[in-house]
Amino acid sequence: MFRITRYAATACLLAAALAMPSSEPTAPAAAVPPVRHVFVIVLENASFEQSYGPDSRYPALSVTARGQGTLLDQYYAVAHYSAGNYQAILAGVAPGSDTQNDCPRYRDMTGAARAAFGQVKASSGCIYPSWVPTLASQLTAKQLSWKGYMEDMANQGAREQSTCGQPALGPHNEDLTQKAVNGDAYAARHNPFVYFRSVTSIPACAANVVPLTDLPQDLATIGHTPNFSFITPNLCDDGHDSTCNGKPSDPSAENSWLQTWIPRITSSPAFRADGALFITSDEADNDSGACCQEPSGPNTAYPGYPKSAGTDVSFTGSQGSGKGGGRIGTLVISPFVRPGGTSSTPYNHYSLLRSIEDLFGLTHLGYAGQPGLQGFGTDLWSVGAGISAPPGPCAAADRPAPATPCRPPER
Repeated sequence: MFRITRYAATACLLAAALAMPSSEPTAPAAAVPPVRHVFVIVLENASFEQSYGPDSRYPALSVTARGQGTLLDQYYAVAHYSAGNYQAILAGVAPGSDTQNDCPRYRDMTGAARAAFGQVKASSGCIYPSWVPTLASQLTAKQLSWKGYMEDMANQGAREQSTCGQPALGPHNEDLTQKAVNGDAYAARHNPFVYFRSVTSIPACAANVVPLTDLPQDLATIGHTPNFSFITPNLCDDGHDSTCNGKPSDPSAENSWLQTWIPRITSSPAFRADGALFITSDEADNDSGACCQEPSGPNTAYPGYPKSAGTDVSFTGSQGSGKGGGRIGTLVISPFVRPGGTSSTPYNHYSLLRSIEDLFGLTHLGYAGQPGLQGFGTDLWSVGAGISAPPGPCAAADRPAPATPCRPPER
């Protein structure tokens, strides 16, 4: 594993599938649009109705951004609480018992053993051993760049590391970032990179998992924009906390955050050239519905039941109690989707990982390789692999031979 610097080449070509040490990996899809820059924003605890219904809590998403992209209106989370969903997007893993309780203690898994489809069977703990691959390690191996941008990370060094974002620990390994404090609402459980030793054990974690304040300068040029950007607001701006130590944290704060960051991303040179922005939520309030024949994983029979909720029947779902994280919806904005479009094909967070891997020509990790799971298809993408990208230095006709990086000039 080697370090990818911020000046690493921006790859502009889909290439052959990358074999990773995951159980039963499946091959990438053949027909995908020429997206080379993927941005993922994860919000908190919002059902489909809360996000896109007539009383949406953030019109910046449901009205303004909605007209720019295609809405996946049958998109589901895969777990309760937060941590399991973030980790599923990054590595295709199902939650363990501690993950299902939002990882209150930051500790390695005990008794970790390999299970089918890249899963890990463990007795306790939240941190996956170094032999568990992630999307980050896939991209690094293929010489593609990635970064995680975490709002408020590094604001208070007593709570978390200034880069990478691993939490400071209390006397019993308690994660000190579980609650917001004055001036710092970063939450490690919303930073999936820190739960994989394959990421935290290498210098790339410190170099690539950075505060959100780094994103504007990285967006300024194509050459500085990572191929994959994972973006999380703080607990005040993501819809999680109802009060936030004197800082606004009601829906208007979340709406204001979206009004600021969506245009910054969609106006960037990399996005305009060949980008795709996915805006999703981690889970739905009071809904454990699932789709896509979601498996439970080796550690818990009901990923949709938070450990602390037991078998609370108030957690209900349209497709079976306790199966998943509920219907949330996901908006996709890209030059390669239909503005104002809607797809009602069922998808979930494993589908999102699978689809990102398809865009970069990677094999499918974990439950992203689940038999029968669909990646995003022509219901979303309005162009296929044979359609040229928008004009620019990385347009299809200008692309070099496979595996040769495209290095566009600075803009």
